[in-house]
Parts: sequence; structure tokens; C-alpha cells
Amino acid sequence: MMLGMSTEHGPERRELLAGRAGELFRDVIKSGGLSPDDARLADNHPDRQALDLLIDLGLLRNDDRARAWVAVDPAAVQAGVVAPMGRQVVELLDESAAWAETFGSLAQTFRRTPASGSALNEIRGLASINQFLESAVDDAVHELLTAQPAGARRAVILEQAVDRDVRALERGVTMHTLYQHTARRSKATRDHVDRTLELGAKVRTLDEFFNRLIIIDRRLAVIPGGSPDVAVAIHDPNLVSYLADVFDRSWERGREYDERGGSSDSEIAAEVRQMTVRMLTEGHSDPASAKRVGVSTRTYASYVAALKDEYGVETRFQLGFAMGSRDAESAPEA
Repeated sequence: MMLGMSTEHGPERRELLAGRAGELFRDVIKSGGLSPDDARLADNHPDRQALDLLIDLGLLRNDDRARAWVAVDPAAVQAGVVAPMGRQVVELLDESAAWAETFGSLAQTFRRTPASGSALNEIRGLASINQFLESAVDDAVHELLTAQPAGARRAVILEQAVDRDVRALERGVTMHTLYQHTARRSKATRDHVDRTLELGAKVRTLDEFFNRLIIIDRRLAVIPGGSPDVAVAIHDPNLVSYLADVFDRSWERGREYDERGGSSDSEIAAEVRQMTVRMLTEGHSDPASAKRVGVSTRTYASYVAALKDEYGVETRFQLGFAMGSRDAESAPEA
């Protein structure tokens, strides 16, 4: 018969205690004890497993004077069963935290060190890209430079980025972000920018600039790959330095995001208009032009329609001719 207390208390034993073993325990309490010759103590009796559990847990003890198995107060037994579990939980939490720290250290080395000696590493799959960016930005110590072209960013993308950006800013990381002018019209982008500005970020906008770019501590740069689900991590110091210089030059030309006033708004509108004119005169397709201006194709079409009204024409051919004639008239004589 099992008389020692086991340290293995899993769901099956708990369910047995809550079920048949618990019923037997209540019967023993009501009857005052269980005699040694009770049929339920026989090895082949269906209740033997339930009784063994009660004895194993210490809820039944053999009373020599009563010559019977008697019930023991569960409150006196509970600590011996539950407390070790609590200690195991604490130990497991400590151990899991140690494992996470070790993995984190290895992952940081992986992100900071080019694979196979290559200065460029491709990251494939949107989930992998987001995970890499999340971890890489969390590694930032001094500075984050980010360029987010193509106008307003989708709200779901901003939600993914906001916690990451806030954590970096709260650690004291300097953050400079460039958007296109048209991003100013997006409420989701404004809300995101306002939150980061409150934490010390610097944000500017441009009429057009280079593609999406993230530079971390001027040691790692992440740029888009050949398709939407591919990114390229650049570790080469010279390439990263070059991209940082391009960013800095664009930053100097940008307008402060929180700059307000009629003149500023009109100047920004004029720059967007001039960008639209440039796309038309260079002959780009509407989708390509819309992307570079930073608006949807429909919005870009409305810009073109406004220019037709301004020049008093009906077709794009006429618009191109009219714009060319005006430029020729305004050009200074040699």
C-alpha cells in the first residue's frame, strides 16, 4: 500500500480527488473511519486507486487507537501539496527568463553580425521582416533615422510601429522621421506623429525623397528588397554611412511637421502641385506618379483635373502643351 507522499501532482490526480476520491473522503468523514478489512481496500476493488490517492496525499491516516483509517483536515495537507508547486512555478519563471535572456543575447549578435561574412542579408516574409525590425529597433541605443515615403501610412502599420517607437524614445533614443507632404492629410499619421513628438521625436516632410529606409545607430540599415515581402539588412559601415548621409541631406531640405501657418501650408501645397506638374511633364504613368507624389491614383487624377481647370484645357495633351507654352513665356531671354 502507498504510504509515502508523491511530488507528482498532475491534472489526472486532481480530477480523481475532485471526483471519486473526494466522495470516498466525505464517506470516511461521515462514518468516522475506514476499517482495515473494508472491501474497498482490496487490491482488485474499483475504489482502490482513489483510496491510494487519499493515503498518498495524507488525507487519510492509519489511527492505531481507532484501528481504522481516519480523515485528516485538508487545510493541514494543502500546504504540503500546493507550496512545492508554487516554488516550481517560481523556479520555472526564473529559468524561462534566463533562457529568454540567453536567446536574446544570441539574437542580438545575429542581427548585428552579417551572415556568412556578407554585408547584405535578405529577410523574406512580412512576418520575419516585422520581427526583425521589432528586435533591431529594440537594440537601438543612440539614434533612429526613418524615411516613410508614399504618403499616409495605413493605420494597422502605424499601430504595429507605435509601441516600438515609444519604447525607443522612452529609452532616450533620438528619432528623426521623414514623411512626404501628403502624409499630413492622414489623421492616423497625425495621431502617430503627435504621440512621438510629445516624447521628443523630430519629424519633417518633403515633396519627394528616396525609398523607405531605417538606420539604427548608423551601424545597420534596412531597405526594401525586390518585392514587397523582401527586405535587405545592410551591415557594411561604408554603405550605411552613405545612406545616412543621403538621409541627412533630405532631412535638411524637409519642413518641420509641427510647423503651422497659412504661408507654410500654401508653400507645401505649391510643392505638391509642382511635383504633380513634374510627373506630367516627365511622362510617368498615373500609378507611378501617384506613388512618387505620395497619394492614391484617384487623388492624383484629381490633381491632374485641377490643373486642367487651371489651364482651361480638356485633355492631357492640351495640358502638356499649355504648361510648355507658359514655361516658354516665363523663361528669361538670353
